[in-house]
Amino acid sequence: MAKVSPSILSADFANLGRDAAFAVSAGADMLHVDVMDGHFVPNISIGVPVVASLRRATDAFLDVHLMISQPARYLEAFAKAGADLLNVHYESEGSLDEHLSLIHALGCKAGATIKPATPAEVLFPYLDRLDLVLVMSVEPGFGGQSFMDGSLDKVRVLRAEIDRRGLPCLIEIDGGIAAETGARAVSAGVDVLVAGSAVFGAPDLAAAIAALRAL
Repeated sequence: MAKVSPSILSADFANLGRDAAFAVSAGADMLHVDVMDGHFVPNISIGVPVVASLRRATDAFLDVHLMISQPARYLEAFAKAGADLLNVHYESEGSLDEHLSLIHALGCKAGATIKPATPAEVLFPYLDRLDLVLVMSVEPGFGGQSFMDGSLDKVRVLRAEIDRRGLPCLIEIDGGIAAETGARAVSAGVDVLVAGSAVFGAPDLAAAIAALRAL
């Protein structure tokens, strides 16, 4: 059974606490929080104060995806704001090794993300220190994009390596996830589905989450 991490990027930001509570009560396993800086990706989304507000509104596991150029500058602030997992891009500035060390020192779980053009193998040296790897199935920075089929090849590569080494690292996928693409992702080896409009845009939130969790 897949875990579901609804992306709050598709929630109603005027009622973010309400929508987060709805998603959790409807069966979401965690909440996916997309942080964009307008530099690493073209758009700007939210920052530390919103994560802190969300933390006060819910005790859900917060899966914070940092689409920012210099994550090392902000890891401590996001950890103090209430992030449970801090997920940094392999392609961001600085050393991934140092980022992971800092994340663990802050008491958070650690994730690493790869863009569509980045090969899965770059994460192999870090898998034993990662709680989660995120494969982007769209270009990061915009919601509503079409699913990139090539992302599933990277999932299969990561799944084989993680299983070969007997590691507990989860594989997450983000971008264009709905029932059909989610089913293919789970078949390829994904553990966690990030879904935005497929959850918050659904007429029945609970039914949408249940359908994804059943994949």
